[in-house]
Amino acid sequence: MSRTMSADAAVVDFPGALEAVVGEGERVVIERSGMAVAAIVSLADLEALRRIEDEADLEAVRLAKAEGGDSIPYEQVRKELGLA
Repeated sequence: MSRTMSADAAVVDFPGALEAVVGEGERVVIERSGMAVAAIVSLADLEALRRIEDEADLEAVRLAKAEGGDSIPYEQVRKELGLA
């Protein structure tokens, strides 16, 4: 389930928004000028999102390794990107 609140309403009733997430298991979408800009989600939802991101990252690494080719040292990449 999901509930939508304006940013102003979320500021005024943050305890209510938090209770919706923690107590009622909802996700609260925060809107500014009618556009969704943020969300308040449970810690369980955040952890699930992190697991999904980690799996996607691991799959990208697997695919990159499967391509083969020469490895580029980290310091060389930093220099080429102007980060060193």
